[in-house]
Amino acid sequence: MMMSEATETKKLVNNDFSNVMFDRHSVRNFDPSVKISRDELQKMISEATSAPSACNLQSWHFVVIDTPEAKEKLKSAAMKFNYPQIDSSSAIIFIAGDTQSHEVYRDVWTKVYKDSKIDKARLDQILGTFLPLYENASRDFLTLDATIDGSVVGMQLLLIARAHGYDANAWSGYDFEKIIPAVGLDPKRFVPVMAVAVGKADKSKDILHTDRYDAKTLTDFL
Repeated sequence: MMMSEATETKKLVNNDFSNVMFDRHSVRNFDPSVKISRDELQKMISEATSAPSACNLQSWHFVVIDTPEAKEKLKSAAMKFNYPQIDSSSAIIFIAGDTQSHEVYRDVWTKVYKDSKIDKARLDQILGTFLPLYENASRDFLTLDATIDGSVVGMQLLLIARAHGYDANAWSGYDFEKIIPAVGLDPKRFVPVMAVAVGKADKSKDILHTDRYDAKTLTDFL
């Protein structure tokens, strides 16, 4: 796993937080004529990875599916009601959780130390506290941890897509046992989190605007 340079600031097409956040809708029918370059897809992924993660493990991995051949392979694990968005979107970005991300944890924090962002005492404390926790963790613990991280970066990716002027939809309508091999990953290491379809909405099709539960009914204060 290579560590990227600091994300270069980009003038976003849509930098209105209220619009990006509250006018986001799950689009399932895209304009198939709209193509997003791999450079821009990579840029969106890079920006999304500014998301927080447990102990800065960054337990996520992305597979971009943007060719007809790759989309057909994805269909082997996807439920049929998701075929329209697979076919019409510019790309599907599949997010997998990496249960072995702790194996490069020392590299991540050593770079932080070498960049003079922390001192040696802080480096030793971090590596002495968190690294043993993950090295001795159960598969269930690592799976849950990676799933949470992947979910956070997935939500950030949905918002970043809108900031770039695109529409998106997060979905998990696939066979959870088949999907990881279908996207070319090792099922012993990676766990499925979500797929994100990205493109421009087909304006000839209706976009469903749904309501949300009253948050007061979902909230307890202690």
